[in-house]
Amino acid sequence: MHFSRSATSAAGLALLLGSAPLSLLAAAASAVVAVPALNGATSAAAASNATSDVVPAPAVAVLMLASDWPSGEDPAGFLVSEKLDGVRALWDGQTLRFRSGLPIAAPGWFTAALPKAALDGELWLGRGRFDELSGIVRHAEPVDADWRAVRYMVFDLPGRPVPFGQRVQQLQAVVAQAQQPWLQVVAQQQVPNAVALQALLKLTVTDGGEGLVLHRASALWSPGRSTTLLKFKPVADDDARVVAHLPGKGRNAGRLGALLLELPNGQRFALGSGFSDAQRANPPPVGSLVTYRYRDRTPKGLPRFASFLRVREGE
Repeated sequence: MHFSRSATSAAGLALLLGSAPLSLLAAAASAVVAVPALNGATSAAAASNATSDVVPAPAVAVLMLASDWPSGEDPAGFLVSEKLDGVRALWDGQTLRFRSGLPIAAPGWFTAALPKAALDGELWLGRGRFDELSGIVRHAEPVDADWRAVRYMVFDLPGRPVPFGQRVQQLQAVVAQAQQPWLQVVAQQQVPNAVALQALLKLTVTDGGEGLVLHRASALWSPGRSTTLLKFKPVADDDARVVAHLPGKGRNAGRLGALLLELPNGQRFALGSGFSDAQRANPPPVGSLVTYRYRDRTPKGLPRFASFLRVREGE
C-alpha cells in the first residue's frame, strides 16, 4: 500500500482550490480500482492523457499536507494507502527537491530516468529504515551504491485539475512509461467501514508500518494543509520548525530545556520532553524541522502532551 501529491503554477492554483462535485466520487473511485488492469487501448489512452497535460511544479516546493483522521469516521469515499516513513520528495520535471524546496543530491541516472510530469512522493528504503535513508539522501555528493537501494514511491501528480481517483490512474500510466523498477506508485485501496479501517491500521502497524493515509477520491489537488488528505496513526505526530532554544533548569541547567517550535500556521509552543541527554547538550539547530508526537490538541489547535521524536534533517 502507498500514495502521492505535488505543486503547480500560481496561475493554476485558483482553479484547484475547490472540491469536485460529489457525483464524481463513484466514477473516480471505480477508476482507481481499474488501474491495475490498464492495457491495450485503455492503457494507451491513459498514457496519452497522462503526458499531454504535463503540469510543472514551481522551484519552491508547494505541497499538499495531511491533517489527522478523526478515529471512528466512515472511510467511504476515500482511497487508503500505507503511510511510508520516508523522505518527502517533489520532482518538478527537472529537479528533485526536499519539502523545504532545497535540491536533493541524487545521482544523474536517478533523475534522468524520471518523467517530465511533476511528481510527489517519498524516497524510501523500506519499513523501519528512515535513519539509514536520511543519511543517504543528505550527502552533498550522492553515493551511487547506496542510491541503488532507494525507491521513489509516488502518490500524486500535483496540480492536475482532476479528482484524486483520476490522478492515480494517470500516475499509473506515467510510471509505466518510465519503466524503472525503483519508480513505483503507492498502492491504493477502498475500505468499507470504520471497523475494517481500524483492523487495517492494526495489521499495518503490527507488520512494521507507520500508519495509513486516506485521500478523498473526488478531491482536487490543493496546496497546504488539507481536510481531504488525512493520516491515521496509533499515535499522532506532526512537524514544526525550531525558532529558539529555551534554557533548562534544575538537572537541565546549562543545556536545552525546551525547543520553541513554530507550526505552519504561525502558532508557537514549547517542546520540552522526549530528549536524550545528548540531544539536550547538542539540540536541533534553529531553523531545522523536527517531528513530535502528541496525544491530542487544545481548542486553539496546539498539541497536548507533545514529545520530541526526531530531526527531519535535510528537509
